[in-house]
Amino acid sequence: MTADDFAILSGATPDQMADLARFLEMLAAGNAVMNLVGPSTLPDFWNRHAWDSAQLLDLEPEALIWADLGAGAGFPGLVLAILGKGRPGFHVHLVESMAKRCRFLAEVVGELALPATVHNDRAENLKLTVDIVTARACAPLARLFGYARPYLKGDTVALFLKGQDVASELEEATRYWEFAAEIVPSRSDDRGRIVRVRSPVRASKV
Repeated sequence: MTADDFAILSGATPDQMADLARFLEMLAAGNAVMNLVGPSTLPDFWNRHAWDSAQLLDLEPEALIWADLGAGAGFPGLVLAILGKGRPGFHVHLVESMAKRCRFLAEVVGELALPATVHNDRAENLKLTVDIVTARACAPLARLFGYARPYLKGDTVALFLKGQDVASELEEATRYWEFAAEIVPSRSDDRGRIVRVRSPVRASKV
C-alpha cells in the first residue's frame, strides 16, 4: 500500500497525510534508538500500521473519546488522533507504562499538536471515561479484559486488534471471563481480526 492508496481508503486530508508522513519520519528516527516497532515493518507503514489503525474509525464513526492501552509506538492511538484532529470533541488517551515510549508519544503529540494526552501509568490504575477502549499487541485477551474492565462502563465498547491466534485467545479468555464478542475481519491483513466486546465480567467459576 502506498501513501496515495491510504489517502483514498481512509479519506485522509492533505494536512492529515502530512502529519502521518512526519509521524513516520519520527517513528523511523525513534526506532533507531529504541524498540518501537519491528524495523522490517517500516517499509509497509501505510498498510501494516496506518491503515490497520485507521480502520477502527469506520467501525465506530461517532466515537469521540478513545483510550489506547499499551500505546507503545502509537498504534492505533496516534493515527486515530491525527485523523481526528480538528474534529470537535475528539480526543485520544495514550496509556503506556514505559517512560521512554511515553517520551516518544509526547514528542509526536507536541510536534503535531494532536488532540491526545499521554498517561505514563498502568491502564488499570486510571479512571477515564471514554467511548472506545482499544489496544494492539498489548496482551492476550484474558489479561487485556482485566486492563480494560475499568473503562468498559455503560455504552463503552472495546475494539482490540488481534492476529490469527484470536480463536485460541478467546477460548482461553472464557476460563476467566463471561462476555459476548463480535469478530470483525481486518481490512489490512487477511489473517487479522478485530474483537468487539462490551462489559466482560469475571467468570463465577474463577
